[in-house]
Amino acid sequence: MSLLRAEHLHQTFGDKVLFNDISFVIENKERIGLIGVNGTGKSSLLKIIANIDTAERGKLYHSNQLHIEYLPQAPELQEDLSVLEQIYYGDSTIMKAMRHYESALQELEQNSEDTKAQEKLIAAQQQMDENQAWEANTTAKQVLMRLGISDFTKKVKELSGGQKKRIAIAKALIQPADILIMDEPTNHLDNESIEWLESYLASYRGSLILVTHDRYFLNRVTNRIYELDQGNLYVYDGNYELFLEKKAEREALEEQDEVKRQNILRTELAWLKRGPKARGTKQKARVDRVENLKNQKGPTQKQEVDFAIGSTRLGKKVIEAVEISKSFGGQPLFTSFDYLVTPGERLGIVGANGSGKTTLLNIFAGKTEPDQGYVETGSTVRIGYYSQENENLDENKRVIEYIREVAEVVQTIEGKEITAEQMLERFLFPRPLQWNYIYRLSGGERRRLYLLSVLMEEPNVLFLDEPTNDLDTQTLSVLENYLDQFPGVVVTVSHDRYFLDRVVDSLLVFKDGTGIERYQGNYSQFMEDQKGNAPAERTTVQQENHSPEAPTSSPPRKKLSYKEKQEWEGMEEKIDELEKEKEQVQTEIEKAGSDFEKAQEWMNKQKEIEEELEHAMERWTELSLLMEEINEQTQHH
Repeated sequence: MSLLRAEHLHQTFGDKVLFNDISFVIENKERIGLIGVNGTGKSSLLKIIANIDTAERGKLYHSNQLHIEYLPQAPELQEDLSVLEQIYYGDSTIMKAMRHYESALQELEQNSEDTKAQEKLIAAQQQMDENQAWEANTTAKQVLMRLGISDFTKKVKELSGGQKKRIAIAKALIQPADILIMDEPTNHLDNESIEWLESYLASYRGSLILVTHDRYFLNRVTNRIYELDQGNLYVYDGNYELFLEKKAEREALEEQDEVKRQNILRTELAWLKRGPKARGTKQKARVDRVENLKNQKGPTQKQEVDFAIGSTRLGKKVIEAVEISKSFGGQPLFTSFDYLVTPGERLGIVGANGSGKTTLLNIFAGKTEPDQGYVETGSTVRIGYYSQENENLDENKRVIEYIREVAEVVQTIEGKEITAEQMLERFLFPRPLQWNYIYRLSGGERRRLYLLSVLMEEPNVLFLDEPTNDLDTQTLSVLENYLDQFPGVVVTVSHDRYFLDRVVDSLLVFKDGTGIERYQGNYSQFMEDQKGNAPAERTTVQQENHSPEAPTSSPPRKKLSYKEKQEWEGMEEKIDELEKEKEQVQTEIEKAGSDFEKAQEWMNKQKEIEEELEHAMERWTELSLLMEEINEQTQHH
């Protein structure tokens, strides 16, 4: 049975039609990805499905018992509630039971001798039993832990913006729902959290509708794609990869149909111009046919969105950071860090939220001073900086006025001139939209406009701070194609795995309090090496020597030392023991059930074992390579 049916929905924004007479059905267990260029009405459609807004025309049909949970792009939380109170916010019986239980537990912890508090806890435990809420209670806390939230008593108002988003995600995930709607859930999440969310949603019991710019996430989570395009809704079975194939087929068929329509129209017009002497009724019918053919709308001609603006010449010296250090709140982000940015470099900066990625980018750009050390910038360097905020975006200006202030005309790499109007068209702003005031644009459209303004400054060094947040997949493809042809340097902070794979060929990886590592390769290659424990592919930049002199080579090893030999002989047995111990701990976590404190102890133990196992595997690999090297040397001699 269908969960929800939408018929003939129509919605506008000002004089713009967002969607016109669209209909669809949401079935049980569907995983729907909603895509479209920013400003086409994706968020508006989500709000209508969630019953937050009402369509101007059309209707939704569903049972009265249908429960929909909605996660907006910018969640609004109750600032005075604690983390757990916010998580268990809701009217369902399970949520109420968990609220009462946590309240009673906290009350008893404050006064363990209070008889009334003990009775209250017993009653709350019975209520948890009756509503079978123990599993949900454990799940809620595990979800929070996996999203990096460990202090459950903290007030929401004390949390950072990123932590609040994680709280909102956790709340949406644990609420009993038939349909879960998520608008850009991956924004402000690090890659580890995104991968965990992917795996969690794979076993989600209800249906799912999401808007996201993360194409790997979209590809791995969805089994159906809804595309909003020019007011129409197109439905495709399959994930994002299949959607791209089927959309190309659809557009090819539309173009063929348009060619046929134009051929018929030319034939009919030629007939009318000859003025044949025919019966009046036949001639009128043919005239009507010509009018109908004229009035039919063919497929919208796609603008050529691939472009390559020229950039000013870049010399040999770009940017060099020498012995730079920076702390925040008394905690060092990085110390004595050296790095040389070279011409043509494509560098990605990755790491956990709050680790210092944007700070490093700002120091490279000269926006922030290091605590120690210095940065030298080449005389020919012209930086274009795309920040997380829409800098200098005057909402009272028209779109075309804002872009003309940056540049009236730009030159392509081939030396051709392109006007501001043409550039806006190529960047998905048609002529009528160019005369809109900026305050009338959607959030995503503003980000696209700001991005275009940065590119039109014709920089030769591009700094991009989280460029994929709030941009649609089509705009990201435009940006990626532009960067393919860009002759300058690109340095980007990003958590978007697809974008990193497409754009960069080396990484700076912020490690947990242990410095910054350099990796040669894209993000997927880095993650594969991390899983395969291949430390030989990585070098630590903290100790990297940028001098042109070749490092002195150490003399060849003839054999393992006695200590290394003993270590090698016991290493495989040690790894086996650790893997068995890890399995036992996993069993204990499952046994702990509703006893969260015990579960937490075992989870901490599991983390310790995993770290020890990773270290053992790295050491085993190191000794294995050394053994092979010694054997090769022995054979050659």
